[in-house]
Amino acid sequence: MLDSAEFLTPAQIVAELDKYIIGQHEAKRHVAIALRNRWRRLHAAPDMQREIVPNNILMIGSTGVGKTEIARRLASISGAPFTKVEASKFTEVGYVGRDVESMVRDLVEQSVNMVKLRRKEEVKAQAAQAVEDLILDILIPPVTNAAQPAAKPALGFPVAAPGEMPDSDHELNERTRERFREKIRNGELDERKIEIRVQHTSGPGISVMGGPGGMDEASMAGIQDMLGSMLPKKTRKRKVTVAEARKILLDEEAAKLIDMDEVKDEAIRQAENAGIIFIDEIDKVASRSGKGGGGPDVSREGVQRDLLPIVEGSAVNTKYGIIQTDHILFIAAGAFHVAKPSDLIPELQGRFPIRVELQSLTKEDFFRILKDPKNALTKQYEALLQAEGVVLTFDDTALERLAEIAFEVNSEVENIGARRLHTVMSRLLNDILFDVPDRIGPNAHILITRELVEERLRDMVRNRDLSQYIL
Repeated sequence: MLDSAEFLTPAQIVAELDKYIIGQHEAKRHVAIALRNRWRRLHAAPDMQREIVPNNILMIGSTGVGKTEIARRLASISGAPFTKVEASKFTEVGYVGRDVESMVRDLVEQSVNMVKLRRKEEVKAQAAQAVEDLILDILIPPVTNAAQPAAKPALGFPVAAPGEMPDSDHELNERTRERFREKIRNGELDERKIEIRVQHTSGPGISVMGGPGGMDEASMAGIQDMLGSMLPKKTRKRKVTVAEARKILLDEEAAKLIDMDEVKDEAIRQAENAGIIFIDEIDKVASRSGKGGGGPDVSREGVQRDLLPIVEGSAVNTKYGIIQTDHILFIAAGAFHVAKPSDLIPELQGRFPIRVELQSLTKEDFFRILKDPKNALTKQYEALLQAEGVVLTFDDTALERLAEIAFEVNSEVENIGARRLHTVMSRLLNDILFDVPDRIGPNAHILITRELVEERLRDMVRNRDLSQYIL
């Protein structure tokens, strides 16, 4: 989290990004600085914290060069709330479609889920103890008072009330409970069926309809939540195994230990100070140069003008409360093949002062993408076949040829960047994936060589009309 004393330095952030993304060092440096600056702002003098605004970033580059992956990994590294949206999905106010404020609401929703998950982890041990007691009470009901009749536990034998058994039997009951507590902890009773009560909300789902000039999305969601909370909570019986009961009851018990008001407050605070919104395809809402007024360009410019106050800093109403967007980091990206960054309205251009051009991928980049990253495609396919007990390995000369083919196809057809490797690898390995495990059984070792690559992809290399391979 951003308030951690051990928050990564810019060099460490770049090193983390290097584990998953090949090349694009300039873009990595800029996002690393932007992320570290967020930590610096929170540790600056209190009177300056409100004045320091983030330097939003505009990434320019063809599809598949790493724009989205950089933003996603950045959020993962920082543990910050992150949401990705596509600018082309938004419409100007007054048109049917998503309004731009929905991206902020999505960010807050993500932040609430993150904080809730973290709080559940904090109370997990306490909740687990409560669940253990609940399951034990079902298996071996505790002795209560003399006025109550003898209880019949899930194990099938009665446990007498206090007035009906001597002290030694009380002790026997407690010893029995402790033995079964150990069995529960050791998993010895995981397959035993027990009957539990689970909560559910009675009544049909409630939907709130909005009309022209009516309530916004956040107001409708808030009313819907309020009405939902007013419905009576009932319980119903379910017969499940002890293992299943542990999972079901753990969520319920953890939820009881969490203060949702505190969760909402912290989530809003995290979204405001650490939130990252990635706006993809921003070039799709740029009005193309030389176009006159009218047509779709009017709507595109309208979306830009709706985006402007959000990026500049404004208050957005969400069902969890009002969030200020002044210190949210916005990263926009686009290929800008047709439109240019200068086609965006000047006010919006000014809100993205850092511009980074991502480089097209070379043959050497493709080779490294196949070999180096922790999530490399080759490693993914190796893991898939390992699940079948088959060992798959790639010769370096095979990887070099795969990189060459991907580069050639991108050059001759449409450049879709690293996504081309998915096409090439799929064509290379589909027959093997189909034959495992029917024809290729466990303990087999498959070595992918340059010769095998040439054989399997010969048609793909020779065919100059490669449209069928475009994703």
